This record gives sequence, structure tokens and C-alpha cells, in this order.
Amino acid sequence: MSNVAAESSANGNGGKTFFGHPKGLQTLFFTEMWERFSYYGMRAFLVVYISTSVSKGGLGETAATAGIFYGLYGSSIYLMSLPGGWIADRFIGQRMAVLIGGVIIMLGHISLAIPSYSTFLLGLGLLVVGTGMLKPNVSTIVGQLYDKNDPRRDAGYTIYYMGINIGAFAAPIVCGFLAQSDIFRHFLAGNTVTAYVPLAGWELVSFGGPGIDPNNAWHFGFGAAAVGMLAGVIQFVYGWKYLGDAGAPPDRAKLAQGTPLPAPAWIIAGVGAFIIALATFLIFDAGGVTKSTIADAFGVGLGVISVCLFAIMYWYVARDADERRRVLAMMVLFLGCLSFFGLFEQAGSTLSLFAEEKVQRKLLIDFPSSYYQFLNAAYVIMFAPVFAAIWVLLARKGREPTSVTKFSIGMVITALSFAVLLPPLLGPIARGEQISGLWLFAYYLVITWAELCISPVGLSTMNKLAPDRLAGFVMGIWFLATAVGYYIAGRAEEKVGGLAHDLGLHPQAGLFYLLILFALVIAAVLYLFAGPVKRMLERTPDLPRAQVVSASTGDPSL
Repeated sequence: MSNVAAESSANGNGGKTFFGHPKGLQTLFFTEMWERFSYYGMRAFLVVYISTSVSKGGLGETAATAGIFYGLYGSSIYLMSLPGGWIADRFIGQRMAVLIGGVIIMLGHISLAIPSYSTFLLGLGLLVVGTGMLKPNVSTIVGQLYDKNDPRRDAGYTIYYMGINIGAFAAPIVCGFLAQSDIFRHFLAGNTVTAYVPLAGWELVSFGGPGIDPNNAWHFGFGAAAVGMLAGVIQFVYGWKYLGDAGAPPDRAKLAQGTPLPAPAWIIAGVGAFIIALATFLIFDAGGVTKSTIADAFGVGLGVISVCLFAIMYWYVARDADERRRVLAMMVLFLGCLSFFGLFEQAGSTLSLFAEEKVQRKLLIDFPSSYYQFLNAAYVIMFAPVFAAIWVLLARKGREPTSVTKFSIGMVITALSFAVLLPPLLGPIARGEQISGLWLFAYYLVITWAELCISPVGLSTMNKLAPDRLAGFVMGIWFLATAVGYYIAGRAEEKVGGLAHDLGLHPQAGLFYLLILFALVIAAVLYLFAGPVKRMLERTPDLPRAQVVSASTGDPSL
């Protein structure tokens, strides 16, 4: 589809645009904003809820088990992106997949809002299926709004990425307030609540709530996430007309010219992934098998899927030397992605528990642990323009790093983010004291700089590397890497923390020592691969090269 045709059909009424981009970008911007609101809203307190005692409304699991839940849930979500992307590519198109996925996600959050262990498991299962349908396909539609040589393409991904972060910014505050705030809990209990807002001099008074058990506050947080996804579904349906041909059902004639994998194999793989994702949680109630054993088996499965996927992509799916080179480049980006998210997603596991147990509750105002997770999104919104200026300036001088080099730089910065927390870990925390939340403000600042070097860069580059017939599927590969990263993040508390103990490292800082070492090793590996990957792709004649780049997605060197 040419750029002119895409823009004409996507812009709809009178050629209107969204900040100079196809009007359809507005629809996708708000769809992803609300989906990320629902996701980050529940993520902000999920691990704390699981590890909170039953007497306080939680599930009463250990911190290690909470990490297992988090890792398997997060990795299952992104694992489902593979069949989700394939179903859209082969059968229903990306638009219909996004709509179906959004409805299922909403139902999942509604299920989580019901106070029951069984509905909790059902809700997680629905979120896995729904996000697997929505996540890879909404990202793919963004790219389909543009011709691959359209200079606005990378800027469009930056705008889209800002929508993600606006949703992620508001979610922990709104959902975290409902789930953890003492003010809301007192209100539920029917108490008179008086709250003061420092600096502003405001006094807020709430008189007598509905008289509900305040321990049910967690489920109001889950319910708010459901409302957010409902808003996303409504606006997606309303903005459908602006998408034009982007995300439409596939052309059967073109599909017949070449198929990624035999259909029966992928149907079996998709059903198998679905069963594994749900059974992983439901089997927790089965006797004789520990949660750790199930998690270990799941990790082995992720590894096998990843290896087999790239072997099939290289030997079977790739049609020529050009596409095989693209697969090799994807492998390097895959390594960088899973390594980064294995560290970055400590925010929802290790760092979430860290904020709950090690950090003072007061920071001018009552500041629940879930609130800290809005910082990442806030920093992205603040610093995306700064990174835009840096990349553009370097590009004009012919010195912009390649995608793989940016990944390497991002991993070094990731190591520095964990190093920020070493002073309090070795000092006040080691003495049994709680620390100021300002330490977490600093941590999230540095890890956000790392993210801006990796996440949107990889998203844009994978879309460029994907042959048109495999657009949704290749985006699913990117999210498979994220799945492996989530798994690593969820197991760090048990596995990496246990290794630190066995090595006799500092009881408080040992885990962070190993995370820093891992980040630096991966940074070195990626740096070594940067040159070969660049030379390899320079032999690819038709790989598009953007001349105008922005914020955190542009990479003209590819």
C-alpha cells in the first residue's frame, strides 16, 4: 500500500491529520494509551497483592511465589503474541484482533475485581489471551499507516510510544490509590477521612463511605483497570474509520504465494500456548508439584520455543539471503530485548517489594509503593524530546549509533541504575532502617534513560526488518523476547537472590551485584556484535533507511 493511498484512506474526513500524521495514528494512540493504563494499573500492585496476608485482603503467598506469578503471567502475555500475530496475519487482520483482544482484556480485569482466588486465576488467563491478541497487532497497524520509506514513520512510532507512557503515567496513581491508599480504605470503611495536601495548603475531607471491608480495596484497583480498557475499546470502535486499509483482513491470493509455516503446525502451537498459559496458573492447586518446579519447566519451554522459532525462521521461512540476514539481525535484537526486560521488569517484582518493605511510606504525602511506578512513564515523557535531539544531532554529523550499539549503551546505563541503589543497600537498609523514596526517583530516572536507548528503538527496527507478509508475526517475535525477559524478572528474587546467598555476597546488595554484572556482560556482547550486524545489513539492498528520526525510535544506520 503506497503512502499516498494509506494516508488518504487513513486520514478520512477532509485529509485531517494527527500532528501531521495519518488520522489513524490518533485511534491507535488512544487505544494503546488505555490498554497500557489497564495493564500498568494492575501491575503496580500485583506482586504486593499476591504477597500480602489473607487477613489484609491479599493472597498470602511468599515473595518468591509472588515473583513466580508475576514472571509466568508477564511472559505468558507476550508468548501469546506469537499466535496472536499469526492469527491476525493469516485470518482476521490486525484491526479485528485488536478489538477482540481489547474486549477479552476488559473481561479479565472484571474477573480480577471479584474477590476470589478462582476468579483471580481466570482473570490472569483472560489477560494473557487478550493481550496476546491486541499487543503485537496494534503496534503493527502503526507501521501500516506509512510507506516503509516515509520519513514520518519513526516520528509516528515516537508519538505512539508517548501514548503508551501517558497511560502508564496515570495508571499507578489512579489504580494504586484505590488499591493501597489509606484514604480510600478509610472511606470504604465508612470513616471520616481528613487529608492534607502539602505546599498547596488544601484540606480534603470525605464523609462516611459505603461501609465496605477496606481489605477489598485491592479489587477496586482491578476494577479501575477494567474501566480503562472499556474506554479503549469504545474509542477504537469510534476511530475504526480512520484506519483505512491498515490492519485489514489478509489478501488470500497473496498469502497463497508463500506461507510462514504449515497452518496445522501453527494451529497446534497456538492452542498449545493457550493451554500452557492457563494451565500454568490452574495447576498451582494440584498436589505433588511445587510452584518452583512448574516455573522451571515453563522457563525451559520458553527457551525451546525461542531456539526452534529462529531455526524455523532461518531455514524455512526466509526465502532468500536477504531475509536470512534479517533473521540474524533479529536474533541479536532478541538477545538485547530479553536481557533488558529481564532487568527492567524488576520494577514490577523485586523493586515493587523493595518499595513496599524498604522505603518510607511518607514522601510529603502518603505514598504507597505502587505510586513509584508512574515515575518511569513520567521520565519517558520528559526525556523523549531530549533523546530526539541527541539522535538527530548525531545523525546530522553522521555519528548516530546503530540499533545494536544503542542497545549496548542502554545495557551499560541499566547497570548504572542498579548501582544507584547500592549506597542505601549497604548503609541504612543493612542497618534495618527504611530509606527515602527519593532513591527510587533516582533509580527510575536512570533506568528510563536505558529504556529510551532500547525499547522503542527495537520496536521500530523489528518492524523495518519484517517482510510485509510477516508483519504481525515478527512483532510477535519481539514480544516473545519480552516474554523471556518477564520470566527472568519474576525468577530473580528466588534464583538470582539464592545464587547471591550461595556465593556469600552482601545479604542486602548481593542480588543487585549480580544484576549489574549481567547487564555489563550483555552490553559487551552486544557491542561486539554491532559492527558485524551493521556490515551484514549494508548488503541488504531493499532495507528502508529513514532519513528523519526522532525521540527514541529512529535508527537511520539500519
